Amino acid sequence: MHTLMEVEYEQPTSESVCAPRHAWARVPVEPGPAERLALKDRIRRLLKERNAVMVSHYYVHPDLQDLAEETGGLVSDSLEMARFGRDHAAQTLVVSGVRFMGETAKILSPEKRILMPDLDATCSLDLGCPSAEFNAFCDAHPDRTVVVYANTSAEVKARADWLVTSGCALDVVRALKDQGHKILWAPDKHLGSYIQRETGADMVFWNGACIVHDEFKAFELQALKAEHPEAKVLVHPESPADVVALADAVGSTSAILNAARTMDATTFIVATDNGMLHKLRTQNPHKLFIEAPTAGNSATCKSCAHCPWMAMNGLAGLAQVLELGTNEIHIDPALGLRARVPIDRMLAFTAALKNGQPTTGLVPHIGAA
Repeated sequence: MHTLMEVEYEQPTSESVCAPRHAWARVPVEPGPAERLALKDRIRRLLKERNAVMVSHYYVHPDLQDLAEETGGLVSDSLEMARFGRDHAAQTLVVSGVRFMGETAKILSPEKRILMPDLDATCSLDLGCPSAEFNAFCDAHPDRTVVVYANTSAEVKARADWLVTSGCALDVVRALKDQGHKILWAPDKHLGSYIQRETGADMVFWNGACIVHDEFKAFELQALKAEHPEAKVLVHPESPADVVALADAVGSTSAILNAARTMDATTFIVATDNGMLHKLRTQNPHKLFIEAPTAGNSATCKSCAHCPWMAMNGLAGLAQVLELGTNEIHIDPALGLRARVPIDRMLAFTAALKNGQPTTGLVPHIGAA
């Protein structure tokens, strides 16, 4: 059984205007204790029988996170999930997340079978950046280097010069700026604006937003901070600028986890999808984590700090795709090759950065803007 819910997101109709669009999500009913145990046992058995490994995003149900780690898989962000799948010996990768994550895994592992609990699980950033409209946007700015966020379709990635995650976007854009590049950024306007403020890069933005992070409210966060003056505030940069301005630490999911481990505090207010709280609390059992508020008393909460499409991932769906081999991700090979180019550029750049090697040769100089 599922609960069907309507979801509103925004899609640009011009460079400065967004129009509301409607999508849906079907959220599975939580299984009872006995069914839950039976499903987990069945999944463990099927993973072994199918030579499969499981990867889960930080935002999916805690059961799917725990099961991934218990069976030799991974819980991480979208790119690390895809990279893990590429490097793992298993020939079947089961991705618990949203569709662009499965597509990224397929792009990096075209020879492997990529399955998902529900192929209709999507993302407002992906939905709000259709490839045809995005191509027209790029055509209108031919002098700019196209940098797209991981939360995009394979078609959008194929048009990009660079792919970035929230963890490496600052470094990539700063390097591009230093080499004279003007940037076309898509799709998240909040993350793009944050990067522009931090780097001073010349950027134009696609007008998209995450329905979860876009709902965090600065005035409500200030009120919550007043109730917990000892708390440190951890914010994902997909959030609005006035929310980011209140943060003690701003960063990707991995950066938020690191800040919670290393900062001198025992209480944290967290402004990202509340699926993250499971990993934060597991890694820091003696610390308190409080959800940042998404709306005031008179506002309508669209997201309630949890992605409705991430919630579509459930144990029953996972067991079914392993049993039947359904819900497989397919990408045209030629499209996959084009989409892999910006991903490989980013992987080479971040590997050099991690190893303390120069990155200037990886970013061509094109002269002053």
